[in-house]
Amino acid sequence: MNNLIRIVSTIFLMFGVSQGRLVMTPQGPLLRVEGQPVALPCSVTDYEGPSEQDFDWLVVDDTNPIQVISTFDALYTNSGLKERVANGDIRIERLGDNKVELRIREIKMADSGVYRCTTPSTDTQVVGDYFADVKVRVIPDSLILEPRTPVAIIPEGGSVGLFCNATWNHTQGTYLSVTWSARKGTSTLEDLLTYGPDGDVLVTDAAAQRYTSGGLRLDLQHRGSYGLVLSGARPTDEGVYVCTAREWAKEPGGSWYKLQQKRMDFGHVSVTPTAQSLNVSLQGSTTLTTGDTLTLSCLVKADDYSSLGLDVWLTGDSRDLAHMDRNGVLADISGTDPTTTTKAAGLRRISEGEFRLDVPAVETSDSGLYSCHIRAWMRNAAQGWYHVAEATSNRVEVLVTHLETSFSVAFSALVTPRLPGDPTELECRVTNVTHLRNSRFAVSWHHRPTSAHPVTAAPSSFMVGSLDYNGAMQPGPRHRRRLDAGLVTMTHEEPLTFKLRLLHTGESDVGEYTCSVSTWSLSRSGRWEAGVDYQTPAFKVAFTTKGPSLSVVARRVREVTASGATFEMSCQVMAENLRSPAYSVLIHSQAEVGGTPRRLVSLSPEAVMRVEDWSEPGRQDSVVLLRTGPNEFSFRLQGVQVSDRGFYSCEVSAWTKQPGETDWSKVVHGVSNKIQISYEHKGPSFGVSISSDTTSLYPWETAKMECTMSVSGTPPNPDDMVFEVRWYLTRLRGSNSPVLLATMDRHGLVRKSPRNDSSDVSLERSGPRSITLSVHSTQDSDTGEYHCTATPWMRSLTTGSWSQAPALTSTRVFLNVKFALWDSMRLPLLYGVCAAAVMGVVSLLLGLICTRCCCRNTAYTPRPRTKLMELEMD
Repeated sequence: MNNLIRIVSTIFLMFGVSQGRLVMTPQGPLLRVEGQPVALPCSVTDYEGPSEQDFDWLVVDDTNPIQVISTFDALYTNSGLKERVANGDIRIERLGDNKVELRIREIKMADSGVYRCTTPSTDTQVVGDYFADVKVRVIPDSLILEPRTPVAIIPEGGSVGLFCNATWNHTQGTYLSVTWSARKGTSTLEDLLTYGPDGDVLVTDAAAQRYTSGGLRLDLQHRGSYGLVLSGARPTDEGVYVCTAREWAKEPGGSWYKLQQKRMDFGHVSVTPTAQSLNVSLQGSTTLTTGDTLTLSCLVKADDYSSLGLDVWLTGDSRDLAHMDRNGVLADISGTDPTTTTKAAGLRRISEGEFRLDVPAVETSDSGLYSCHIRAWMRNAAQGWYHVAEATSNRVEVLVTHLETSFSVAFSALVTPRLPGDPTELECRVTNVTHLRNSRFAVSWHHRPTSAHPVTAAPSSFMVGSLDYNGAMQPGPRHRRRLDAGLVTMTHEEPLTFKLRLLHTGESDVGEYTCSVSTWSLSRSGRWEAGVDYQTPAFKVAFTTKGPSLSVVARRVREVTASGATFEMSCQVMAENLRSPAYSVLIHSQAEVGGTPRRLVSLSPEAVMRVEDWSEPGRQDSVVLLRTGPNEFSFRLQGVQVSDRGFYSCEVSAWTKQPGETDWSKVVHGVSNKIQISYEHKGPSFGVSISSDTTSLYPWETAKMECTMSVSGTPPNPDDMVFEVRWYLTRLRGSNSPVLLATMDRHGLVRKSPRNDSSDVSLERSGPRSITLSVHSTQDSDTGEYHCTATPWMRSLTTGSWSQAPALTSTRVFLNVKFALWDSMRLPLLYGVCAAAVMGVVSLLLGLICTRCCCRNTAYTPRPRTKLMELEMD
């Protein structure tokens, strides 16, 4: 009846016909399990009145209806259900204004029946359906889960079966589904696969790959038993496995409804990684002599050895000797290093887990540490082999000995130098040789120079050159040029004698020499290998005479008594134990003893003069340095001035050049005593002052400023005294540094600095000791402070040379260029008046032309003059 009402109501709604209030509940009958929560929804539509409706639930019995619960009346509940309503086992939940839900926390068998949902009328007229019924059938809980405890620990690659026994009373019309889940580590529970309720198997994305490859499958061989089988277990399979059984019922309409579920924890399944159980050891003989066969056994153990594929490497001194892959095929690794002994090494499998390496005819090069490296693989049905573990065995030290070649070395000097430039010859002789067999000798010469300073540690030794086992010479980096030129030679003479010859011994060759002799033998692979190495004690090479020395004495040749005179001194060099040296000279000057020295002029070993820190303007040719004898040099300073007073000295260095070399080598150097230039400067004292005709003016006017020099004391003849003047401007805006405007040298030559302004400057001599600066067409940029500097020059009465006195600086004069308002507006106003006058005249002319030419009436005939006169008379 309820279904018929719904169908009729739907037809009326489709054709736009209102059939009044409609109450709806789920389509029954509904099957529920005892002890499970139940929710029965109820809704009402097409009603009038307030939006929020009230609902009453009751159970319709054959005898009397049982009132369950109401949203409106708290006393609506039947007395037999009041306790369940009070403790919340039965309650009504409002889901909206027109929808509620009857909820039973744990339904009981006695709760089976027809449940009716009614709504009190709030309409103006009674039209439609005011209640709806749903039948609920409660069945007993018959679902039972019984686990079978599996093996808790399995090896990697092994298999394990987890079985979950689930039974229920299927005669009630319910269905069962079983879900296997796993919790790995600290992650949440993750579903793997589900069987049922319609008989299908549903696999999640997390287990799809393992299920497809057969590593994860469902075992349903026994009724009521739902097994999960893991094959080829991996460490990632380790975790807690859970079986969840769910009981389902088919609702009217074909949808599935979960009646209940029960979950059971099967405990933790541990997977032992192969890396933990894989054990590799290496055994064999360790002490051999040359020619013996080296035999080493590699033993491999693992929990599930039969399921593993092994790659085996036998290595010695970090190089691969042999390699066998998991299929038992020997790999060719000789191409990695053709010079190794891998071609003679053999690897074979003796038994399960045992591999043997054989190296015949061992040599001393086969000595070292040997180890066995294992890489374990495991087969996957879908992906083939995959890598599971690696392990390396203990390291076995193998020592191969043979009768070494023994010998002794005698080191001596055949020729020793007496002075720089003399030859040196050293001999390294090999004696008492035994067990040489097919070995050869190689020799290398080393040199440790002697430190130039006693407190400084000697530098490390470096190689002069070497002769290898084939007699080929290899020069050292410092002696390459001398060896190529034949100035240094290395020879091999019989019987077993090696010589080092220095044709010209220099200071850099002094020091300790050692000879290193080594044996080389041909190995089984055709490579020369080093054997015994013997290094002789150091032999010191030094000059037999006293070391070179040099002293310098400076003496005054010309004395300076007044400015402008010429100063001259000579530098006498005295050298000992030097053979044909060349000298370089450097002249120093100091304002005072202990002050900073100043380099004036130098003379190279080729007698080329060079001016150093001498930058006096106009005096570049005042210094002269030349060689006046084999061991004597002369320095001359012309036109001595007050600023040249101080102490002068000579620094002389002795240089030698080895034959075949282009660079000079310094041997020794010395510094002379100091010669002082000191004379009393007698003459007048000077002063400078500045004046200006104005301090404020308008643009385009001319400003004049005068720089005047004053002389106190005994003034010299005016012809013997001149001044050099410089004018500077410090602007108010921009940089605060003074800007040079113009200069007038002592010869009267004027030089002006480049200007970007429209103004200009000029200099003129306004008196014997006055220079005037004129600023023409002044502009705003000429505003600032002006000052001048004056440098007096005086001519000596005795020598006639000019000398320079210290420069003097005047005070500053401020010049202000005003802004002229009328001057700035005068020209624009004049231009405007002229333009207006021209436009007025042009307008008058255009108007006159138009009236005369364009507005003339040709049809008008003037009256005669006679008639006009008659009219006037009348």
